[in-house]
Amino acid sequence: MSEKNAGDVENLTAEEAVKKMRAIAKEANIALFTTNLTKLPLDARPMATQDVDDDGNIWFLSGKSSDKNKDIAADPRVQLFYANNSGYEYLSVYGTASITTDRKKIEEHWTEMAKAWFKDGKDDPELTVVKVKPEAAYYWDTKSNKLVSLIKIMTSVVTGKSSDNGVEGKLRV
Repeated sequence: MSEKNAGDVENLTAEEAVKKMRAIAKEANIALFTTNLTKLPLDARPMATQDVDDDGNIWFLSGKSSDKNKDIAADPRVQLFYANNSGYEYLSVYGTASITTDRKKIEEHWTEMAKAWFKDGKDDPELTVVKVKPEAAYYWDTKSNKLVSLIKIMTSVVTGKSSDNGVEGKLRV
């Protein structure tokens, strides 16, 4: 379900919100995974997104003894930032992270690319799965492809008129 406001704001809920999160996270693939939200400077690192499930939870693989896992154990609040520059799509997700070593979850989210970080594969004793349950999310998205967006921006610069170049809104899952 979507809720349109004045201008180019379209807030999405339920399945539409999950669909939008999944699309942006899949295209961007890498999230800037931020912990220690009350301490400056913030601790952030790039993390490959494994999945966005039907409930909107975002899944990652992580090392048990990593600073990230230690940060989550101390304070589970995290912020994820996605940027799909080629599609002019951006996503910010605030949520609560939890860590598991559940074999079923490891099997479900394992990829062969993860062998680069976990030398013993799925059986690596360092392997954990991190789930981020979104509490608040916001997206920015263009309504058209990169070339059309660029043309609209240039037209706006030349004419001095505001460009109808995108949509943004809150995501509630």
